[in-house]
Amino acid sequence: MAFADPQTVTIATVANSLPRTGQGVSSGTFTKDDQTVQLLVSHAVNKRARRTVRLNHSKIAPDPLISAQNIRYSMSAYLVVDVPPTGYSVAEQKQIVDALVAYLTASSGSATTKLLGGES
Repeated sequence: MAFADPQTVTIATVANSLPRTGQGVSSGTFTKDDQTVQLLVSHAVNKRARRTVRLNHSKIAPDPLISAQNIRYSMSAYLVVDVPPTGYSVAEQKQIVDALVAYLTASSGSATTKLLGGES
């Protein structure tokens, strides 16, 4: 079963509609019409299953060295779930992912802020 088309990703209270722009046997790509936001979903199954969801973002902003010139900046954030072929049900896997996401978003995202600030 595939992800619905389109997907919506909200960044800083702005909902971005991402229609499907690619599909493979074990992957799907969703891209905003201006190409600034892209969501990729993929699965690689060998000795373990690696499930990945990745959000790519790009923007145009002033060059810090030449203020009159704009350049493209980009970043990515992704979550990889790595599981053995047996031993964890989908429900148990979801509980672990939910715990990580809750940890990162608790207290107004303080753990995420610390991570992005380089703390360990």
